Order: sequence, then C-alpha cells, then structure tokens
Amino acid sequence: MTDKYESPLSTRYASEYMLQLFSSDKRYTTWRRLWVSLAKAEKQLGLPIDDEQVRELEEHLTDIDYDCVRAREKEVRHDVMAHVYAYGQVAKKAAGIIHLGATSCYVTDNADLIIYRDGLKYIRKELCTVLSLLSDFALRYKDMPTLGYTHYQPAQLVTVGKRASLWLSDLVSDLHEIDFAIENIKFLGCRGTTGTEASFLELYNGDTAKIDEMNRLIAADFDFDECFPVCGQTYPRKVDSRILNALSSVAQSAYRMANDIRLLQHDKQVEEPFEEDQIGSSAMAYKRNPMRSERICSLARYLMADAMNAPMTASVQWFERTLDDSANRRISLPEGFLACDAILRLLQNISSGLRVNEKVIEKTVMEYLPFIATENIMMEAVKRGANRQNAHEIIRRCSMEATAKMKRGEDWNLLSDLAAEEELRMTHEDLKGILDPTLYTGRCGDQVEAFVAKIKPLFGGADTGSIAEITL
Repeated sequence: MTDKYESPLSTRYASEYMLQLFSSDKRYTTWRRLWVSLAKAEKQLGLPIDDEQVRELEEHLTDIDYDCVRAREKEVRHDVMAHVYAYGQVAKKAAGIIHLGATSCYVTDNADLIIYRDGLKYIRKELCTVLSLLSDFALRYKDMPTLGYTHYQPAQLVTVGKRASLWLSDLVSDLHEIDFAIENIKFLGCRGTTGTEASFLELYNGDTAKIDEMNRLIAADFDFDECFPVCGQTYPRKVDSRILNALSSVAQSAYRMANDIRLLQHDKQVEEPFEEDQIGSSAMAYKRNPMRSERICSLARYLMADAMNAPMTASVQWFERTLDDSANRRISLPEGFLACDAILRLLQNISSGLRVNEKVIEKTVMEYLPFIATENIMMEAVKRGANRQNAHEIIRRCSMEATAKMKRGEDWNLLSDLAAEEELRMTHEDLKGILDPTLYTGRCGDQVEAFVAKIKPLFGGADTGSIAEITL
C-alpha cells in the first residue's frame, strides 16, 4: 500500500508485460537507444563522432539517474534536455554529440511509436488466445439447442455454440483492426524542428542522400521498414486515433460478450468461472455474481470513452506542432493499452472456464418449444386431414390461454391442451414427437464449423496453455 494515488490499472488489472512496456525505464532507455542509433548513423555517414563515444553511450543505456533528471528538469523545465544532461553526466566523452541535429520529438515520438507497436503486437497475441479458447467452446456446443432471443424476448432456437460464434465474429473483426493499425505504423525518423530536415542539410553539407540513409539506418535499428513520407515536428496524430480506435473496438466486442453472459447467468443457463472459496457477496452468502463479466463491461466503458481523446487531439494540432497533445497522450494512450490488456486477460479467463448448465438450458427450451413448434404442429395436423384455418385458430387460442396462465403464475401445459382438441387429430405422444429441439436449430452446427475453419488460420498458433487466473 502507498500514501499516494496509484492507478488501479497498474495495481489491479494490467499484466506485468504491459506495466513494464509503459514504465519510465522502458520509455527512457528507449530514448537512449535512439540517441545511440542516431550517433552510430551519423558516424557512419561521416560526421565527427568516434567509436569510443558510441561505445560509451552504449555502456550507459540503463543507468539512468532519475534524481539528476528531476533536479535538472526543475531548472530547465524541459524533460528531454534534462535527460540529455543526465546521459552526458555518465557518458562524458559523448556528452557533446548526444542529440546532434535532433529535436525533442526524435526521441519522444519515435519511442512512442516503438512502444505502441510492441503493445499492439502483445494485444494481438492476447486476442488470438481468446479466439482460440472461444472457438473450442463454440465447436463443443455447436449442436446444443438453446432458446434464441430477439429484443430479449424468446425467439426461435439457436445453439450455444452458434451464439458464441457471434462473439467470435466481433472479435475477429477487431483482430483485423489491430492488424491494420500495426501494418500502418511507420517510423518518424530524425526530421528536425518542423519536419524539413534543415539541420541535417547543414550537417551533411546539402547531401540529401545521406539524410535519407540516416533515417533508413535508424528505422532499421528498430525494425521499421519506412518512415512517414511527410511530417511536421511530430508523427501524424491520426496514428493515435487509429490505435485507440482498434483498442476501443476490442472493448466494444468484449462488452457485448460479457453482457450476454451476465444476462445468461441471471437465468442460470451459462456461468462464468467461480472458485471454490470465492465470495459473491459480503452479505448474501449464496450469491454467484458475474463479477468478471461486470468488470469487463466497466473497463470497456472506460476504454471506449478514452478513445475519444485521440480524435479530439488530432483535430486541434496547429500547423507543424503544438504542445497541447502531450499531457493528454501521456495518459490516454498508456491507459488505453492497459485497459485493453486487462479486458483481454479477463476474457481469456472466462473463455477458458465458461460453464454451461445443460439441464437448465434444456428445461428452458422445452418450456418454450411448444410455442415455437406451433407452425410444425399445424402442418402435421393438416397432413392428417385437419382444416388449415381451423387448426390455426385452435392453436392460436390454446397458445393465448397457455400464455395467460403462465403470466398468472398458474400451471399450464400447451401440449395437453392441443391433444384435447379432436380436430387436430394428434395425441400427446404425436405432439411430443414433433418437439425434438434439434429440428428447430436450422444450420447452426454447420455454420459454426464452417466459420471456425475459416478463421482458424488467423490464430492457429495461439498459446492457450498458461491462462492467468483473474481472482481480483
């Protein structure tokens, strides 16, 4: 515990990987790696930098004196220059060439792009694990009839697996969004104060080929194939919108799935995992609240709202650069990643242990199936010689009477009522023979099999062997 505020995303929800990825150490050591890469490229292209200076920079990538940084930033009111100063204090021979020709966004923006790309790749991996687990679930229950709902009112039958395929479909679309975001992240490079590379024209005596080669070398050091073709001082803030939109898309799908599970758990049809010693309520000891699903919905709402920060920021960037993006981005991007990470960890946990109460589902199906099957009953009655219009009226009247009894809390039995109608020419056993739930699920099983086979190549190598327990 601490006497200062800490984000719950850090203390309760996000993974260790994501916490380290967005840590100060990761951010500022990446800055130093960028300064090393710049010095190496400049040396290779003929600027007066020697091997010893580069080696000294490489030897001090991680020994950041944060006390020195804080003291210096208090004096100069500039975080990048405070880090340049602290780096020069331990790499004294290289102090004079650190950040040569660069502007602050060389380290701040390129580091962000590196971190965001790695974050998206990790999110993709987590999402693929969910897709793999949920596909297994869908296939396992592809043929199990369950009551369908439209407007949250009883409708025709579907199957448990087919319903899971709807969740899968949403999440697959999110995977495409994430892939698009990853594929379209480019490197900023070292472009100068307004993106004109004027400082490097001076350093390289007007040799534009050397400027292009410098940027290519630095980008390659961090596994980027290309830089943005044009930019101001920063990379285009539309990139942030694309990233947070992709994360928000995951949140939207997760919310839909978790909310469905919450509704189904209310009816005791499907339940999220519940540990042996888990407490559902401090007062009501019998409770089995869907707390994981509720947490997903809560975090998803936060992430969907958080994603609005990026388009608002992108829309107000003035000309080549303005600084009203900085404070917002320091919060909205990391927290967006941490929230999405937390949501996917919860989805993994739920998908790996989702409980289907088959008897409850069967009872619900059989309760409503006589209503669903009334058209089939009418057709069978006609085949046995009944008048179609008279049969329709008999079934309508009996159905309305059964519904009225249901609403009054009285006992009702639609099949017995219909069997008592001589004009239908069907016994109770005849009617029961029509009530095979598998006759009313259409192509659900085939649809699930075909869909999973189609999407399997997207996540075929997903590792589902180490699902973290989420017990908070």
